[in-house]
Amino acid sequence: MKWSRSLLASVVGCALFAQSSAFAARHYDACLTYDCARMEAIKEAIARQDPRYLPAWQALLRDAETALSHPNYSVTDKTLTPASGDKHDYYSFGPYWWPNPVGKNGMPYVRKDGQINPDAKTNATDSKRLVQFADDLRLLALRWFYQPDQKYAAKAVNLLDTWFLNRTTRMNPNLKYAQAIPGQVDGRGIGIIDTRVLIDVADSIVLLEPSGLISPQALSGYKKWYADYTRWLLTSQNGFEEANWYNNHGAWYDAQVTAFSLFTGNVQQAQKQTDIFKLRHLASQVNARGEITSETERTRSFHYTNFALAAYAHMGRYGETLGNDVWGFGLDGRTMKKAFGVVSRQTGKPRTDWPYEDIHYTPREATGPMLAAARAWQEPTFLRSAERLVASNSRDINILLPGSVLVK
Repeated sequence: MKWSRSLLASVVGCALFAQSSAFAARHYDACLTYDCARMEAIKEAIARQDPRYLPAWQALLRDAETALSHPNYSVTDKTLTPASGDKHDYYSFGPYWWPNPVGKNGMPYVRKDGQINPDAKTNATDSKRLVQFADDLRLLALRWFYQPDQKYAAKAVNLLDTWFLNRTTRMNPNLKYAQAIPGQVDGRGIGIIDTRVLIDVADSIVLLEPSGLISPQALSGYKKWYADYTRWLLTSQNGFEEANWYNNHGAWYDAQVTAFSLFTGNVQQAQKQTDIFKLRHLASQVNARGEITSETERTRSFHYTNFALAAYAHMGRYGETLGNDVWGFGLDGRTMKKAFGVVSRQTGKPRTDWPYEDIHYTPREATGPMLAAARAWQEPTFLRSAERLVASNSRDINILLPGSVLVK
């Protein structure tokens, strides 16, 4: 259906800010990444059967129903064991590393950027399982929030307790053995990108708190796990490496530390990490034309540009909570707005107009970033880009996630 400017404004919540550079500092509230005020308005619209939201809502209903039948996920379910010998330690392989076709027994592994080795996404390790856990939890929490039914919240709480609290099944709060390379290294700092989905898990916990099914003891246990993990991120060698990574990994590290610090009540650390993001990663990753050069040089440049913008949008949202203007920040002509503008100008154009390599060009990946840009700046170019993408991707879950951005 055709979305008018006023209808789209309702979706992206354009009335929330007059200008990104002039927003007032908000009091810290329990909402983490999601814009809960907008979500309340969407809830009312869904109850009215508003056609703007029905395709995305119907997709959510279907997927949440499926999630009810899935098992409770645990890191102890993997068939391989990390170098520690402890299956409670998260374990994954680097997705772009493949057996060496000329090496003995496939060693040493070789890197093929953008080409995922399916052996890295099996139940032998934890990366697929972690994504399934976060995806199911998001679906169940959103389903409960938008149309409360305790069975969805109950399943979500079972998932949470299995992953974080149960002594037999819980994950240890570290990522020492993430994105290992067979025959080369037991784990790498770069593997910390895997736990970006734990931001969505924390968002889901926030949504589920009013259900009455999360006990104070359980909530305290979840927050302790997150606090312990954040401490590991800030003090480990792997965390140090990821904190200084030059591409989307560094931005997603910032987003994780900021989100987890807000979730656990450490506002001072969240504020510090937001400033680090602006000065260390945003200013160094975006050039004066708005290109995120570390992403445009890759074989999946459109995907990774949008993937980086998703991290940027998270930081913009946390800046709103902290009264720290990330959306409007600029240094030497390098701004977040220019970075979003690069994708906005490509929206609706053919693959041949994208001037960089992308072996799996997928236009819909820009839906979340453009909705975030329209919400933040409310300018005609971003509004048109968001309108075009929403019209062609009306079932996209980002339509129901104001404030957040999901790019897988």
